[in-house]
Amino acid sequence: MTKTLDDKRERLLKALIEIGQELAATTELEALLGRILDVSRDVFHFDNAIIRLLDEDARTLVTAASYGYDSQVTAVPLTLGRGVMGKVAQNGEPLLINDLRATADYVAGIEGARSELAVPLVAHDKILGVFNVESTRSQAFTEEDRDLLVILGRQAAAAIENARLYENLRHVSNQYRDLHQFNSRILKSVDLGIYTVDIDLRITSWNPGMETMSGLSEAQALGQELLCLFPQLEEEGMAQRLRQVLSSGISEKLRLAHRDLRGEVRFQKRRIAALKDGGATTGAVVIVEDVTEFRRLLDQTIQSEKLAELGRLSAGIAHEINNPLSVISYAAQLLLREEQIPPDQEELLERIDSETDRLKALTGGLLSFSRGRETHKRFMDLNDTVRDVLRLVKYELTRNNIEVLEDYGDLPLVQADPNKLKQVFINLVMNAVQAMEKDGAIRISSRRVQSGWVEIVFADSGPGMDAHLQEKVFEPFFTTRKEGEGTGLGLYICRTIIDDHGGRLLLDSAPSQGASFRIRLPVE
Repeated sequence: MTKTLDDKRERLLKALIEIGQELAATTELEALLGRILDVSRDVFHFDNAIIRLLDEDARTLVTAASYGYDSQVTAVPLTLGRGVMGKVAQNGEPLLINDLRATADYVAGIEGARSELAVPLVAHDKILGVFNVESTRSQAFTEEDRDLLVILGRQAAAAIENARLYENLRHVSNQYRDLHQFNSRILKSVDLGIYTVDIDLRITSWNPGMETMSGLSEAQALGQELLCLFPQLEEEGMAQRLRQVLSSGISEKLRLAHRDLRGEVRFQKRRIAALKDGGATTGAVVIVEDVTEFRRLLDQTIQSEKLAELGRLSAGIAHEINNPLSVISYAAQLLLREEQIPPDQEELLERIDSETDRLKALTGGLLSFSRGRETHKRFMDLNDTVRDVLRLVKYELTRNNIEVLEDYGDLPLVQADPNKLKQVFINLVMNAVQAMEKDGAIRISSRRVQSGWVEIVFADSGPGMDAHLQEKVFEPFFTTRKEGEGTGLGLYICRTIIDDHGGRLLLDSAPSQGASFRIRLPVE
């Protein structure tokens, strides 16, 4: 008997070692329980065995693994307190029965079963289920077998708990992975730029929106110091706000004009929030919204409203000015009808009459950019028109010591509105005078540029303009003069007039190299 017991203990020890190895190599619960049944059969020589786990919510025992049982038996849950296994699960004590025929509430496992041994599966004082073995032989199991199976049951319970913990961990890991993928899809699909930095302002994440806005890929940005990549953030005030959020943990938001790595100025809204681990701030997340197009649309709307209002004011001003101009024009015509007018006075009267007509056209200049105005074209000599303009502005040129260099080519007549072109030429000359201030030079030239086109160029020796300024000079209400010295409408009106004539107004300039305005008109 002792030799048999020692043999069982030796086999049990071997089984426990094998199960321990399985614990290290197997995390799937079903495979692990099947392996426990396999190694324990060598110890207890049972005919059938089953491991049922406790469903605490339903208060039943549900089959997790079995050997030798019919599927109809294993598929049915076992209520607590019913049968041998139900009692063991209820009271937590092992139960050995050597003659099942004397057990009234025996729940049949296999036909002809005579002996049954059931032990609770306990881990950390908690019943996880029941390990049950049966034999067709009477007196098949002893009390020593009971004690040995209890030991094996504890090992099995530890394996079950570990497998469950791993399963829960894997489930949580899958949830985090799914959440991470979901968040990643959100970050990739939104139009916003989103990035994070650590406490040292080193970039830790960079979404596709930021790649588009900045021109830097995620690989180029990750791990880099933000201010090394974008040193202009110091001047823009962004760096100070970031440090403030990292220091206080309080969110900030700001608007700024940001010049990106491509040299483009973009208007952006930025929101900065602290990233926290527990109560400590570990970094910051920055959300960037590009509102450049929205701002342009808003500016266009505001500008349209200004133009509409200015059109209404212009109509009133034009009416008030045209009335006295009509009187002056009428008086000049009456005087011209007089006989024996001295030649010099007759010339002055003709000049008054023609310039009065021009002033009437100029009063409608503001209306020409805010609403359509009919253009009266006739065949005219562009060179003569330029000479007339120079006579009108001669006083300003002389007063500012501006030298005029003229180089006129042989031009065909063009069909245009003389008064409107005079308005353009005067504006370009006076802009040049104001840009040079004193002691400059204006070169005016005309020529044929290609078949069907002529060109007039107004080039000054002024300070010139950079590329950014050149983009803006033709916008309405933009001016480089001091407040109150200009409306910012002159060049806009000039371009509108030239466009109405089917021509083009072009600008060539560079800092310290003057500005050259080229007017190209079609010859019809």
